[in-house]
This record gives sequence, structure tokens and C-alpha cells, in this order.
Amino acid sequence: MTDTGGYGTEDTVRLATVGQVLRGRWRTLVVLAVLGATVGAGSSLFLSPGYRTTASVLLQGPREADELLTQAEVATSSVVLDRTAAVLGGTGAELRDRVATSVAQGNVITIEATGDTAGQAQRMADQLAQEFVKYSTQIIAGSGDAAVQLAQERRETLRQQVSQTNQRISELSAKADEGQTTVESLQLRTELQGLRSSIEQAMSALNAADTASGLGNMVVLGSAELPTSAAAPTPAQLVLGGAVLFFLLGVLGHLFTARTDRRLRDEKEIAAALGGPVLATVEVVDEPPAAEPSRRAKFLHDDRPWNVPRVDVFPDEIDDHVHFHRLVDRLSPRCRLMLTAEGDHAGQRAAERIAALAGSRATVVTVNPTRPVVRDTDAEEVLVVVSVGSRSAWELVGIAEACADAGLTVAGAALIRPVRPTRTRPETPAEALAGTP
Repeated sequence: MTDTGGYGTEDTVRLATVGQVLRGRWRTLVVLAVLGATVGAGSSLFLSPGYRTTASVLLQGPREADELLTQAEVATSSVVLDRTAAVLGGTGAELRDRVATSVAQGNVITIEATGDTAGQAQRMADQLAQEFVKYSTQIIAGSGDAAVQLAQERRETLRQQVSQTNQRISELSAKADEGQTTVESLQLRTELQGLRSSIEQAMSALNAADTASGLGNMVVLGSAELPTSAAAPTPAQLVLGGAVLFFLLGVLGHLFTARTDRRLRDEKEIAAALGGPVLATVEVVDEPPAAEPSRRAKFLHDDRPWNVPRVDVFPDEIDDHVHFHRLVDRLSPRCRLMLTAEGDHAGQRAAERIAALAGSRATVVTVNPTRPVVRDTDAEEVLVVVSVGSRSAWELVGIAEACADAGLTVAGAALIRPVRPTRTRPETPAEALAGTP
């Protein structure tokens, strides 16, 4: 027999179970959502980056990948950061965590800045780009390293080669124009053609060297864009995310608790654990426990189980009195003891009603479900009154063993199934007048 409530340990979680959690514990879930929103608001002080924008610097001329990476590191060097901080205010160490650089396609260095306001982020990105270009230009302009000197010597050599080649071409052209077609003139013309090719190659190399001479040229590609909204995750996103996360954790926590619940709800399993038949299963209106609820229970209204089945009837349509009468009629005269467990409020109320219907000789005994002890009595049989889903198999087995130790035979079990009616009758005019002061 499978559980019909949709919340047993053998059933898959269904939407009906989620609906029961939402109906039965919505106040608790709202409190968890508010708590999550508070945690999200607090975490926004550390996790929300603020406003973010980027500035781009173009490095002209051919560049190697390693050189671009080096230039990106120069953009966030302590010198550049200190110069930027001197203009904007603060220190370079404070800016280090607010800026980042990366290499984009086309020899472009991207500078990303994060600020508390949109204007602050824009000013930071623009100023850092300008200071980076100034610093890099100063380094290259004042550099006397071997690479710069080698490039200058190479350009001078190429110019001399071009000049010598032009002079030789002029000499050969003069000889070739004498008008005599001889073997020597043909060789001269062939040599002239080769020299022309050489000078073209030299000019190409010289142009490349001239281009290389402009390696220090850097251009800031416009001003950084003014951000229109804060970068993700924004404080609003963190607040909303925290509320949703805690709300879902609350739902999942209730579902997990229901899935790991080992209390029995199946009639056959309860009968097997007690070692006696189930004489009746009675549906009763779920009522709050008689004990005074705690302040938390009063505020959250969570002193009653959330997974009590709901039935689409009026409260007065659940006529449990007839069922209790039929149950008492099935009991033998020797069954004068009604046994129930502590904490089972519905079972205790039902046991008292059964004992009242059975007569003055019937008594009610309440035992501790974890360590049950039944005192000696003149009764021969016992009726175990237990509400569905209130006791585990081991607890029911312990109760049955305690009855056996006391010399009692388990005549059977009366299962109490609390339900919550979903309909309410409208007040009549007489009732409305009676309720007015």
C-alpha cells in the first residue's frame, strides 16, 4: 500500500508535496527569504564590484605577443598607478584592486577600471590610460638599449647600400647606352636588372625599419564609456538572489526531512510492527496541541505538522463519532486498556474518547515511545491508539514488546489520521449578530 499523502519516504517528490510545504510553512519560508535578503544585502558590501568601464590603448607597428603582455603589465605597474592616484587622489595601492588589463586583438591593451560611481570609474580608466601612454613613451624615448641602437645602425647601413646601388646603376646605364650590342653589353644589362631588384629589396627593408622605428607610438582610442548601470552582481541582484536561495533551501529542507522521515504511514507496516491487526482507521479534524506553543510557534504558526492531508469538506462533515462507536463495538470485554505514546496529541485525544465510550472500567495509559514501560494491570488485552505518521517502526516494536512484558495481548491498533478541512461555512445573520458587542 503506497502512501496517499504524497510525502512518504517511498514516493517521489511531487508538486502536491511542494504545495503542502508552501501552504503549511509559508510564514517560515517568508522569514527565511527575509533572512536571505539581509545576508545578500550584507554581502553586497564585499561582492558587488560597483561601476565598471574600459579604456583602450592602440600600440602601433608590428608587435610580438610577449611584448604586448609586458606592456599590459606596465599599465598596472606601481609607477603608473602612483601617477594616476596623484591626479585622482588616494594611493596607488588602493587603485591596484580596482584596475585590470588585458590584451585584445589588433595590438590593443584594454584597461578596465571599477569605481563606486559611474563618473569615478570613467575618470580612473581615462587617467590610467593617459599615464600609461606617457610612461611608456618616456621609457622608449630615453632608452639607450642595444635594440634601439641596432635599429639605427641598420637603417644607416641600408641608406648607404641604396646610395651605392644608385651610383652603380648610373654607371652601367651610361655604358649600356653606347649603342653597341655585344656580349659585354648584354652582361651589363643583366647586371643592371639584378641591381634594380636589389635596390627594391633594400627600399622595402628600409621601409620596414622605418615602421619599426615607430614602436613607441601609442594612441588612446577615445574616452572610456560612462557606465549606465552597476556591474553584476549588483546589490539588488544579491538581495534577490539571497532571498530566493534561502527560500529554496527552506523548501528543500522540508522536502529532505520528509524523505528521510522513518515514521510509518502504511497500515500494513504499522500492523506488522505492533503484531496485531488494524481495527479501524479514523479521520479526525487536526487540532493544535493542548500545550502552550512557544513564541516562535505563535509567530510562525508552525506548531502543527505541515504534511497533514487537506480534504475539500466542511469541518462538521467529518463525523468521527460514528467510527469511534463502531470501533468500541469490535472490542472484546477483556480489552480495557487504551495505550498511546507521549507527543502524539491526536492519538491521546482519540484514546480518551475511546475509553469514555468503552465505559468506566477502561483506562488510558501514555508511555514514552523511546523507552516504553507498561505497568502491571488487571487488563488482558490492550488497544494501541496511534496517529498515522507519528511513530517509527522501532518505536512501535518497542511498544509491542513492553505490552508483552506486562502480560498484555495487543488486540489491535486504532489508527488516527488527522486531516484539515479546506472549506469554511459563512456566518449566518444570527451568528454575526451574536458576535457583535
